[in-house]
Amino acid sequence: MGTVIVNKVVKRKPGYLYYIDGMGNVCEAKMARGGKKKKAKKKTTKKVAKKKKRK
Repeated sequence: MGTVIVNKVVKRKPGYLYYIDGMGNVCEAKMARGGKKKKAKKKTTKKVAKKKKRK
């Protein structure tokens, strides 16, 4: 694990990941998960047609 060098230098936004790159710059990347909550999808029922049996 790394150590904290300086506190409160960058204003952090929700849903973003902050890291220090190889050149020592602070970088911001959007997280794959997190940030705003997604809306719930409506559940729909799908009608299934019955197949006729072959004789």
